[in-house]
Amino acid sequence: NMSGLQCLAAENIWFDKHRYDEAEKRFYEGVSVNFSVQVLVLIFVFPFLSPQSSSHGAGDQELVTRMKSLELENQTLHKVIEDMRAALQKLESRVVVLEKSPVTTAAPVQAAPVKQVKVTNGGDDDDDDIDLFGSDEEDEEAERLKQERLEAYAAKKAKKPTVIAKSSILLDVKPWDDETDMGKLEECVRSVQMDGLLWGASKLVPVGYGIKKLQINCVVEDDKVGTDILEEEITNFEDYVQSVDVAAFNKI
Repeated sequence: NMSGLQCLAAENIWFDKHRYDEAEKRFYEGVSVNFSVQVLVLIFVFPFLSPQSSSHGAGDQELVTRMKSLELENQTLHKVIEDMRAALQKLESRVVVLEKSPVTTAAPVQAAPVKQVKVTNGGDDDDDDIDLFGSDEEDEEAERLKQERLEAYAAKKAKKPTVIAKSSILLDVKPWDDETDMGKLEECVRSVQMDGLLWGASKLVPVGYGIKKLQINCVVEDDKVGTDILEEEITNFEDYVQSVDVAAFNKI
């Protein structure tokens, strides 16, 4: 009879299987990590090694060149600004000096007295003196001519006729009915006479239902005749005239 230990030893049992499992796990983890690294290399590194990476490099080089040129321009602008500031400071200092310095006024230059030259012909002492710079008689003559021109201008202006303001008025004179004698009505209207009033052309305009109105033109002086006076004078012929309206009013 075999003992229990011998029976256990005779059994085909894999006691250290966990060590092999752990080793297999580590192996596959290492394989997975290597694969991930290869994938990352393909994604991030390979594009820079491709022909397109050269174009990106050229673009970056152009950007660097432009940045350098901008830096140079910036430096130049700073220099120009500094020069302008220096010039402005100099100008301000000069203005301050000028303001503090006393103002000197030049003395007025006095004209030399005009001397009259006496011209003699030979030894004749009876010749008249010649004034080369004019005389009082010439000044009086110029003043007289000026006064005459002013008087002539004033007289010419006084003779100029004044403009009289006039207006052209078109009146609509309406009768009472179709039985009104329009000829008599126009005769009554033209009988209105006053200073500054001149009657013009007229015509009959149909209104409706056989009734016609008298449309008559007149020219009036604004200062003498008004539309209110005309309407009042015409409506006095109440046997023929029903109403008077101003159809048109124009300044002449």
